[in-house]
Amino acid sequence: MDYLTLFGTGPDGWGDDLAVGAAVTIAVALGGFFLGAIFGSLVAWAKIAGNAPLRLLGVGYTTILRGIPDLLVIYLFYFGGSAVLAAIAGLFGHQGFIGLPSFAVGAVAIGVVSAAYQAEVFRASFNALSKGEIEAAHAAGMHKTLMFRRIIVPQMLRHAIPGLGNVWLLVVKESALVSVTGLAELMRTTQLAAGSTRLPFDFYLAGALIYLAITFISTMLFAHSEKRSRRGFSEAIR
Repeated sequence: MDYLTLFGTGPDGWGDDLAVGAAVTIAVALGGFFLGAIFGSLVAWAKIAGNAPLRLLGVGYTTILRGIPDLLVIYLFYFGGSAVLAAIAGLFGHQGFIGLPSFAVGAVAIGVVSAAYQAEVFRASFNALSKGEIEAAHAAGMHKTLMFRRIIVPQMLRHAIPGLGNVWLLVVKESALVSVTGLAELMRTTQLAAGSTRLPFDFYLAGALIYLAITFISTMLFAHSEKRSRRGFSEAIR
């Protein structure tokens, strides 16, 4: 079988499956990234503005989640969540394993892990803010909500974009670990194609090229966003 047929969209080709797998990879990575942004902003707030117990909780969260292998976190969420559901169902007479949705479990697990990294990005971005801008906002009579929306968030994002870009690339790679739950993302599809055709090198190489394409496009988008976010700032410096 030639490569055009093998990687094509016909009945004997794997092109459609690889494209769907890549789309699932991007979807689960986006879900995990945005969940991580929500959780991470809360953890960053706890470490910056919280009282002593909240700061301790935030430090513990980032320390633990950055110290545990990502694959172990996915296992804990998938099998641990299934065990909890099975125990609850057992109270009503149900017996046996209850599987959780692989996509949802993968997105949540990735989000919980990425939140630890995004929290540090947000914290560092807040610390990089000019104290003069915040003092000027106070002097102008801005209340906290308005100052947060107009001063703090825009300036934080300008500093955070490079770090968030790095976290996104990590999330894309972490999404490959979700294949252990049976989710047919890019890595899982590549494994199935390699086993079915007995051409592991060809399909793993194809998978690597697709991952590289995703990361390359992502890098260009984040670089463009960073350039746009600094455009007005650079002009003000001049």
